[in-house]
Amino acid sequence: MFANVLKEFKAFAMRGNVIDMAVGVIIGSAFSKIVSSLVSDILMPPLGLLLGRVDFKDLVITLKKAQYDDTGQLIADAVAIRYGVFLDNLIAFLIVAVALFILVKAINAMQKKEPAPAPVPPPPSKQEVLLEEIRDLLKDRCSQ
Repeated sequence: MFANVLKEFKAFAMRGNVIDMAVGVIIGSAFSKIVSSLVSDILMPPLGLLLGRVDFKDLVITLKKAQYDDTGQLIADAVAIRYGVFLDNLIAFLIVAVALFILVKAINAMQKKEPAPAPVPPPPSKQEVLLEEIRDLLKDRCSQ
């Protein structure tokens, strides 16, 4: 039983679609890192500068401040909503969505095929040929 399951899994894993999907996931993961760097390291610093020297990663809403003891040791971390990090991720998502949209549009444009030629009508049946011959004979007879 285990051998059959192993054979089925091997057949499934070796299909072209699964391998293509694996390659897509790997490339997507690398693309994600590039987009993250683009957003965090290139787009957000100038945007933060335009907005008054704001680092988006520092944008938080503090719900509860961190607690320290008398010696300065941290007792409890601060509880905060980090909406700046969310904005970073939202912009990264929008960049990926636009890039994928452009990629899909380009692929669809390349895959457009010429319209298929109109099918050739089938030759007339024997009955139609005979009826045409009878019609032509009657025309000849009437015209005489």
